[in-house]
Amino acid sequence: MLQFDKAPKKATNLSLNAKVLEMARELGMNLSQTVDALLAEEVKRRYWEKWRDDNKEAFEAYNERVRREGLPLAKYRSFARSLGDGKMHDGEQKAT
Repeated sequence: MLQFDKAPKKATNLSLNAKVLEMARELGMNLSQTVDALLAEEVKRRYWEKWRDDNKEAFEAYNERVRREGLPLAKYRSFARSLGDGKMHDGEQKAT
């Protein structure tokens, strides 16, 4: 999991829209804290997006196997509407 909480701070230079910067200062915003939080959020979003793209084939292969063979260990499930094999049976409808 991505953890940025305990990482040290590092000085950097940014070029920002002058009007936005002026307004942020007028509002008393902590620019370093705000940019750090927003950048961390965007880094996490892009990291997991890339992870999903990199693992897309594995997800598709697993989903195809479940469609074909049912869920692993489904016979031990007591809460499913199916007969326990994870497949749809005559008269069953997918939950919407």
